[in-house]
Amino acid sequence: MAQNRASDAALLTPREMGEADRRTISAGTPGIVLMERAATAIAAAAIERFPAALRIALLAGPGNNGGDAYAAAAILLRAGRDVRLFHLGPPGKLSGDAAIAAAAYHGPAGALSEFRAEAFDLVVDGLFGAGLSRPLEGEVAEVVTRLKAAATPVLAVDLPSGISGETGAVLGAAVAAEATVTFFRKKPGHLVEPGRSHCGAVIVADIGISDAVLSEIGPRTFETGPALWHERLVLPSEAGHKYDRGHAVVFSGGASQTGAARLSATAALRAGAGLVTVFSPASALLVNAAHLTAVMLKRCEDAAELEERLGDGRLNAFVLGPGFGQAENARAYAQAVLAAGRRLVLDADGITAFQDDPATLFDAAGEAGKARADGEPALVLTPHAGEFKRLFPDLAAADDLSKPVRARQAAARSNAVVVLKGRDTVIAAPDGRAAINASGTPWLATAGTGDVLTGIVAAQLAQGTPSFEAAAAGVWMHGKAAEAFGPGLIAEDLPTMLPRVFALLAGG
Repeated sequence: MAQNRASDAALLTPREMGEADRRTISAGTPGIVLMERAATAIAAAAIERFPAALRIALLAGPGNNGGDAYAAAAILLRAGRDVRLFHLGPPGKLSGDAAIAAAAYHGPAGALSEFRAEAFDLVVDGLFGAGLSRPLEGEVAEVVTRLKAAATPVLAVDLPSGISGETGAVLGAAVAAEATVTFFRKKPGHLVEPGRSHCGAVIVADIGISDAVLSEIGPRTFETGPALWHERLVLPSEAGHKYDRGHAVVFSGGASQTGAARLSATAALRAGAGLVTVFSPASALLVNAAHLTAVMLKRCEDAAELEERLGDGRLNAFVLGPGFGQAENARAYAQAVLAAGRRLVLDADGITAFQDDPATLFDAAGEAGKARADGEPALVLTPHAGEFKRLFPDLAAADDLSKPVRARQAAARSNAVVVLKGRDTVIAAPDGRAAINASGTPWLATAGTGDVLTGIVAAQLAQGTPSFEAAAAGVWMHGKAAEAFGPGLIAEDLPTMLPRVFALLAGG
C-alpha cells in the first residue's frame, strides 16, 4: 500500500476550517477564488450525480454558503440547466466574497418564501453550513420542514442546513440530503449521528488549500481508516514467526457462558495474533475443548492461578468481559493484568463489574500506563451506550456534550483508550486524540459482534500496535468485515471475512 498520512484523515471543526481558509487567503489565494472553486465542485456534483435534474433550485443563505450557491447557480445556468435561486435576505446585504458572487449571478431569483420544492428536480441547499451555532427557526425552519416532506432530492453545500459541523446535532430542524459537497476535509458533523444520516454521500472537493496548513492548525479529530493508522499497524514480516505476532488471551465464563469468549478468541487469531489462548474455569474446560482447535486452552480458576499464568511474559494482550459473568473475579483479573503491565481490552461484564467503583479501575490503568516502557495506555474500554453509562454516568447524562467530547473526557478520566460504540463509533485516547468510524453496516446490530471486535483489537495490541491506533484499526476492520459479508450477517461470519479485509489493506 502507498504510504499514508494521518493528516489525510483529519476532520476539521468549523473553527479549524475557518483558520484553513484564513491562512490560505493570507498566503495569496483570494477568497473569491476559493469560492469559485467550491462552486465548480458543487455544480459538477449536481450534474454528475443528478444528470436528469434539469430544473434546479439553489437556496442561498446570508453567509459564504450563500455565496457558494450564487456562484454555483451561475455555472449551472451556463451549463444549460433551468436554474432559479432563492435567497434568505436581500442580496444587497451580503458582504465580502458572497457579495461578489451574488453580483456576478444574472439569472432568475426570488425570496426564500417563494420556494416550492415540488417545482424542481433538484435542490441545492446553500442556506447554512458547518458553522451554524444556533437552532433554525421561523421561515427557515418552515422551509426546511417542507423540503424534508417533498420528494425532491437535495445536494447540500458543506453540511445540510441545521446540522452542527462540530457535533453532528440537529439544531432545531435539518435538511436531509442525498449528497453533500464539502471542501478540503470533512467535519465531525459529517460522521457523528444524527448528522451522518442527514448528509448522504459526502464528496470532499479540493479547492486549492494546501495540506501544509494542517501542521499549523494541529487537528485532533480524525476519520478512522488506513490513512490514520496504517503506518503504525504491525503486520507479519517475511522473516517473522508466530511468536513475533504476540500471544492474546481471552477469559471465558462458566460452562453455560463460553460462546462469547470463543468468538473473541477466534477473531483474535484471524486478526493476526500469533497465538491465542482461552483461560477457562475448570467447569467450562470440556465445553471449550469441544469447540477449539487452533486456539489453545488453559485452566484459570481464580486470581491466584492467574498470577501464576502471568509469570509467562509472552502473554501480552488480554480480553476480559464477553460472557464472563463473575463480577468479583472480573475485578480481580483486570487489576492483576494491569498490575503486570499487560494490555487489556475490557468489555461487557468486565465493564459492569466496576460500575460501583470505577475509580479503582481508572487508577489501575493509570499506574499500568506509567509502568509501561512504551508509555502506551494499557487499558482499552469498548462500551456501548449502556455500559458507558455505568462507568461514566455524569458524561452519559450531559446532553450538551457531543459523542466525541464524551469519549475524550472518558478517556482522560479513565487513563484508557475508549471505544464508544454505535453506528458512529468514537475512539478516544487520554492525550485528546479522537477518531470517528464510518465503516460498517446495520447488520452489525446483532448478538456477539461486539465480542468479535474485542478480539480484533486485542490482536493488534498483541502484535505491538500502539493502543489508539490498534483500537481505531480494529473498529475499521470490524466494519469492513461486515461490509464484505453483507446482509444476513451474524457474529460468527465476521472472522471469516477478515482475510478479505487484510487483502484490501495489502492491495491499497
